[in-house]
Amino acid sequence: MLPLVGCKDFGLSLILHTEISNMTKKSISIKFGDRVREIRVSKNLSQEQLADLANVHRTYIGMVERAEKNITLVNIEKIAKALDVEIKQLI
Repeated sequence: MLPLVGCKDFGLSLILHTEISNMTKKSISIKFGDRVREIRVSKNLSQEQLADLANVHRTYIGMVERAEKNITLVNIEKIAKALDVEIKQLI
């Protein structure tokens, strides 16, 4: 966390902290989505086939792969099981 220096700097520090936090979250989402896509393609599965196996909506897989969704732990587990991999292999 960024140090907060004086009241006048509080707003800037808060904005910087939020931006850094958002960048980190986005980076994690991108890495996760790339890994899902890589494993899905290696198993010759379409996004729709993976969605069916994971019991999620067909558009959801594409949104996860493009890092447009902040995926839940429940859905991470569903996707890992559908891909027949351990969760740690997706991260």
